[in-house]
Amino acid sequence: MINALAPALPGLIGGSADLAPSNLTLMKISGDFQKGSYAERNLRFGVREHAMGAICNGIALHKSGLIPYCATFYIFTDYMRNAMRMSALSEAGVVYVMTHDSIGLGEDGPTHQPIEHLASFRAMPDMLMIRPAGGNETAGAYKVAIANRKRPTTIALSRQNMPNIPNCSVEGVAKGAYTIHDTKAGVKPDVILMGTGSELELATAAAGILEKEGKNVRVVSFPCWELFEEQSAEYKESVLPSDVTARVSVEAATSFGWAKYIGLKGKHVGIDTFGASAPAPTLYEKFGITVNHVVEAAKATLQH
Repeated sequence: MINALAPALPGLIGGSADLAPSNLTLMKISGDFQKGSYAERNLRFGVREHAMGAICNGIALHKSGLIPYCATFYIFTDYMRNAMRMSALSEAGVVYVMTHDSIGLGEDGPTHQPIEHLASFRAMPDMLMIRPAGGNETAGAYKVAIANRKRPTTIALSRQNMPNIPNCSVEGVAKGAYTIHDTKAGVKPDVILMGTGSELELATAAAGILEKEGKNVRVVSFPCWELFEEQSAEYKESVLPSDVTARVSVEAATSFGWAKYIGLKGKHVGIDTFGASAPAPTLYEKFGITVNHVVEAAKATLQH
């Protein structure tokens, strides 16, 4: 996305806290910004996450037309949180590109696996927290981030690959949550499955199993809570009808906050403990973030 945007946005400038190869945030059309090379657009911040966020705030607040982005592993927002909070407080439209966003990080273990971070940034006023699923939603996340010049955006991206799920769209991201798989026309859903990022795939697979067993299932992609809250009451009701109380959320992160959307009868498939060191597929199995667990959770909500 950054390399698609770079030629179209000459004011895009940024880089990574010494993780550009892992974050995939290097602009290939440009060299490194340094003494004597002020026309270049790649910033080499070094392992200085807080300084990186502060520098991007300065670039944004200078009002020169430059659009700053910065990147690191999502867990390292812990080192730069007050710079990010200052972005939100100061109306600085910094784009925070945060990769390796879950236990899917794998073998680096619990010190490097963000569990509570999505919830904490969703709690931050005036920060757009977007967790896209696949390429189309990632494009949508960048479109939102670039358009919001007075609101910072944090984009949480996975380490592991994921498919482009049918009906995921650029336009859907701007609404915060939207239906990607639905029942036949006029048929009320028995259960609503909602997911974000790398776990949306689990929700769609679970829907297929439940439908073979005769259930009417809606799947909702939920990349951004803040944008969803800004939609009309009518739109929100059209996505999450209040008379459908059987709801399941799936996200490789804490359940904290999801009760607002799944209700007291709903179930969250995720992780409310610290992670562990193992390959990503092993961890997902160990912590029960699987298609089968989503199916079981859905059946449990239907029994209420």
